[in-house]
Amino acid sequence: MNDAPEGLNMPIKWRLAVIMADREIDYKELAELTGFHEKTVNKHKNMRVMPNRLEDTTLLQYCKILECQPGDLLVYIPDKDEEKT
Repeated sequence: MNDAPEGLNMPIKWRLAVIMADREIDYKELAELTGFHEKTVNKHKNMRVMPNRLEDTTLLQYCKILECQPGDLLVYIPDKDEEKT
């Protein structure tokens, strides 16, 4: 599932679902702990690319609750087809 706008291949992957699985926490529990709405957390969990409108406070709250670093949630993956310069 690619949530990037058509024609835009986002090289920054969003790993919230991976971190949640590692911590054995579901979206309802994460919503309760962060104070975010369940639908928001579930939407973020199902994204595979960085959310278009990711607030710094949202990222901070996920990091606090999941005890992780922003780099654990956001990973740069270079395009394989991109020419090396």
